[in-house]
Amino acid sequence: MAALLIGYDLNRPGQNYTALIKEIKALGSWCHPLESTWVVTTPKTVSQVRDLLKGYVDGNDELLVMKVTGTSWASYNLSSEVAAWLKANL
Repeated sequence: MAALLIGYDLNRPGQNYTALIKEIKALGSWCHPLESTWVVTTPKTVSQVRDLLKGYVDGNDELLVMKVTGTSWASYNLSSEVAAWLKANL
């Protein structure tokens, strides 16, 4: 399974993130290190995830899905739970 980074900006005020977040969590094991950033492990490709999540954002929103490769990463001030997930899954 690949680790994918998902980032988004929902640009219209008052948008509901609930359905988008539910869909991200359903992809597989996940962590939510930053406000609009998730890392998930899933068998899906970046294109498959992008196409799936496009249904939950508007045409003026931005969405980024990237495969995370390697185990090299650094962080500052993330929760111990997020750091532990990253260490275990990347």
